[in-house]
Amino acid sequence: MINRFLLLLALCIFSSAISANVTLPKLYSDGMVLQRNKPISLWGWANKGEKITVSFKKQKKVTITGNDGKWKIILGAEPAGGPFVLTIKGANVITVSDVLLGEVWVCSGQSNMEFSVRGSNNASREIREADYPQIRHFKIPNAIAKQPQDDFTGGSWKSATPENVADFTAVGYFYARELYKKLKVPIGLINASWGGTDIEPWISRPALENSEIFKAMAQSLPPAANLDVIIKERKVQLTKTINRLQGTLPKDSATASVWRNADFDDSKWTESPVPAFWEQSVENFDGTAWLRTTFSISRKNAGKLAELHLGMIDDADITYLNGVKVGGIKDGYNTQRVYPINPGMLKEGLNTIAVRVEDAGGGGGITGKPDDIKLLVGEDTINLAGKWKFQIESLWKGSSNAADPNLFPSLLYNGMINPLVHYRIKGVLWYQGENNAQRAYQYRAALPLLIKDWRKNWQQGNFPFYVVQISSWKASGGDSRIGSQWAELREAQMQALKLPNTGLAVTIDVGETNDIHPKNKQDVGKRLAAIALNQSYGQNVAFKGPSYKSMEVKSGEVVVSFNDDDGGLWVKDKYGYIKGFEIAGADQKFYYAKAILKECKIILANANVSNPVAVRYAWADDALDANVYNKEGFPLMPFRTDDWKGVTENVNYTVK
Repeated sequence: MINRFLLLLALCIFSSAISANVTLPKLYSDGMVLQRNKPISLWGWANKGEKITVSFKKQKKVTITGNDGKWKIILGAEPAGGPFVLTIKGANVITVSDVLLGEVWVCSGQSNMEFSVRGSNNASREIREADYPQIRHFKIPNAIAKQPQDDFTGGSWKSATPENVADFTAVGYFYARELYKKLKVPIGLINASWGGTDIEPWISRPALENSEIFKAMAQSLPPAANLDVIIKERKVQLTKTINRLQGTLPKDSATASVWRNADFDDSKWTESPVPAFWEQSVENFDGTAWLRTTFSISRKNAGKLAELHLGMIDDADITYLNGVKVGGIKDGYNTQRVYPINPGMLKEGLNTIAVRVEDAGGGGGITGKPDDIKLLVGEDTINLAGKWKFQIESLWKGSSNAADPNLFPSLLYNGMINPLVHYRIKGVLWYQGENNAQRAYQYRAALPLLIKDWRKNWQQGNFPFYVVQISSWKASGGDSRIGSQWAELREAQMQALKLPNTGLAVTIDVGETNDIHPKNKQDVGKRLAAIALNQSYGQNVAFKGPSYKSMEVKSGEVVVSFNDDDGGLWVKDKYGYIKGFEIAGADQKFYYAKAILKECKIILANANVSNPVAVRYAWADDALDANVYNKEGFPLMPFRTDDWKGVTENVNYTVK
C-alpha cells in the first residue's frame, strides 16, 4: 500500500513538473528573426500564477501567467543586428540562440508563392550560390482549423544556404536577396502559403460576418463543429469510390510493391489521363497511387541510352522502367521529371513504366503539358501522354482525406495566420488569385477585405501589403471577344491599390502560356523589392511601370496618355511593333489596333472601328504578347477604359 502511494505521489509530482514548464510558440526558436525598431512581443504558456522572466540583450522583464496559463511580455524596440540570445525563465529555462534583428515579411497566398527555389529558373546555380546566412525562412506547415489556433503544428527557421534554400519560397527568397543587398540587415521570411487555395479561407470569420458582400454567406455557415461531420461524410464517399474502382486497398506497401514489375497484370485497373490531376478520376483523394503504361521499342532502339520525361509530379515519385528504379524526387510538385535510361534497359517490343506517386494534399498525379510526357531514344520521340492505368495504394494518414482547405472560409486563417498576429512584422507579400479567377469581380471586395482584416488583427497599423498581379497563362483562352476571367482578376488586384500603403508587382511578361507556375520568380522578387525599397525604405529607386491616364478620340484614332511616363515608353520588339492593344466602338466588338508611339503617347486605329469608344491593353488570360514598358523595364499595367459587364460579375462565392 505504501509503495503504491509513493508511486502515485511521484507520478503527481512528475506530472506537475511537466505542466509547469514554460513553453513558447514555434516561431520563437533558434535562428529566428525579430522585427527591428518595433516593440518586441513575446508570449507563451506555463502554469497559472507562474513567474516568467524574459532577458534579451540589456532588457529584462517579469510577468505572472494568468488563470489560463498564458503570459505575454513586450520588450522595447531594438536596432538591427545579431546574433543574440533570448532567455525565458519559469519553472524551467528556455534559451533561444542565434536570434537576429532585421526585417520580417510574411509571404502568403497559393502555389506561386509556395513555389520553391528548386523549381525556379537556373535552380542549380541559385541553390549552389546561396550564401546569405542572415536571410532566414520559416515555413508554416499546412493546416486547417475550425477555430483560431494559438500556435502552429511545427516549423523551424532555416538560413539561406545551399543546404536549405531549395525549399524556400522562390518569390520570397529573391525578394529578400534584393533587400539584403541594399539594406544590409537580416531578413526574415515567414512562409504561410498553400497551393490551390481560394482567398476566402485566408479571411477571419468575424471579417466575413461584418462584410456587406459576404455577410449573408458567413451567417448561413453551419457551426464549426459540423466540419468534422462533413469531412467524415466525404471520407465515406471517397471509400465508396475506391471500392467501386478497385475494391479494397492493399493491406500494406509490401503488397503493392509488385505493381512496379513489368509482368504485373494491371488489366483490371481503372484508367486515368496523363498528364492531369488524378482528382479528375477520384475526387478529394490524397495519398499514394500508382500509374502504369506500356510502350513499344523498335529493334533499332532496343538497348540504347534514352531519356524519360514525365512532366511534373505532385508531390513525390519513384519511377520504374521494367521493374527497375530509374529516378524519383521526394518533394517537387513544380519540378520537371527527366530521368536517364541507361543502355541495356530498353528491350525490343513492349516496355512498362510504373510510377509510384505520393500526394499530401491538393492536386495529385503526373501533370504538365502532353508534350512533356515522352521518351527520347536515338532520333525518335515516343509520346507517352494518354490513358494510363491507375490504382490507389493508400490514403494519406497525415490528412483527414477530404479536408479540403477550401471547404469552408476562414480555415486557413485559423490554422496558419491567427498564430502569427502577435508577432511583429514589417509587412506582407501576397501572391494569390488564380483560384479566384472565376469570381474575379467579387475579388474586388475580397482582397481589400483580407488586407483590412489582417491589419486589424495584427494591430500594427497600415503595414505594407504588396501584391503580385497574376501572370499570363492560357487558362480558358479568354480575351476581349469571349471575356477573360484572368484579366478581370488582374483588374480587381489593381483596384486594391486604393488602400493605403499597398503596391502591385505587374508580371504579365514573365508568365508561361502552358504553365500556370512560371519559373521566372527572380523578376517577380525584384519587382516586389523595388516597391518595398521605394515605399517602405525611402530609397529613390524606380518601382513601377506606366499606367493608363486618359484617352482622346481624333479623326477615328485614339490617343492614349499614361501616368508615370516621365522617362518615356519603350517597346520590347526589335522592329518596334506595339502589341496588346484593342479598340472597340459602341457595338462593344474589339479589334486589334495598329499602334504608333509618339511623344510618350500611343495612337491607335483599326479600319473596322470608325468611331472608337473603348481601349483595352493586355486584356486576355494569356497576355504575353503585350510589350510596352518604361525605360526602367517595368511593364505597362493592363487596363481597360470601358466598364462593360464582364464574365465574372454574377459569380459569387459559395461554400463547397
